[in-house]
Amino acid sequence: MSLEALKAQINSVRDLQSVVKTMKALAAVSIRQYERAVESLADYNQTVETGFQILLKYRYDIDDWGVGASRRAEEPKLGAIVFGSDQGLCGQFNEQIATHALEYLDTCGIPPYQQRLTAVGGRVVPAFEARRRPFADVLLVPSSVSAIVGRVQALIVDIEQWRETEGVDRVVLFYNRLQSGSRYAPHTQQLFPLDRQWLHGLETKPWHGRSLPIFTMEGTQLFSALIRQYLFVSLYRAFAESLASENASRLTSMQSAEKNIRERLDELNSQYRRQRQSAITSELLDVVSGFEALQ
Repeated sequence: MSLEALKAQINSVRDLQSVVKTMKALAAVSIRQYERAVESLADYNQTVETGFQILLKYRYDIDDWGVGASRRAEEPKLGAIVFGSDQGLCGQFNEQIATHALEYLDTCGIPPYQQRLTAVGGRVVPAFEARRRPFADVLLVPSSVSAIVGRVQALIVDIEQWRETEGVDRVVLFYNRLQSGSRYAPHTQQLFPLDRQWLHGLETKPWHGRSLPIFTMEGTQLFSALIRQYLFVSLYRAFAESLASENASRLTSMQSAEKNIRERLDELNSQYRRQRQSAITSELLDVVSGFEALQ
């Protein structure tokens, strides 16, 4: 390879290094933004849980409202939402959540023809298509924290339609959850039917006050309103956690790419210096040979 070609390759690798550094910085900033979005749900979630706790302590039976438990159909139907990504360069992010979701779907006891699948992010689709598990819908991943709310509201409407018109008994979310640093792990959350253990824990939880708050709204209406807020909190958390994990995976990939680029630059620079030194030595030998010829 000529010196000019080596120099052009070095410049190209340096340009790539600049792009990787920029993506690395953006991923690090995005992780913190989505982490703050999850943290901001704490008080909101506490308010929703308090509402459920009050209803349960007044001895309301959620089964009477047909929302808290599965309808126990002869052939129950499962609605699954799998959170992936629309962009690449995020390592094994999509593969891990796809593997986790497929393992659950294969062992949940509901046949594939009774499973309604929705993907959030097109990159997770190929792993399911390879197993002949097509998605009924493929939604775009929100591009920012502010865009999450709109996607959540639209998805709540879709879930209500699944339950009312398609007979979906169980709704499950699959998403990657950030653990610490840049590590994440697949997570499963069942939206419907409501977790009995969670409800029992709210019912038996001591109430910190002299008396329970009263409410004038009919219990069924209040419970329906709380269910919508519960769905909002759960879906918003799933979006934010998945996006934080995606950027954590991308950060790890960019760190690995940055290391490889540095090694490649060192190799190219060493090769360039060797060829440059060889060219200089050759030129010096030509000068000496010419001088000796003149002598």
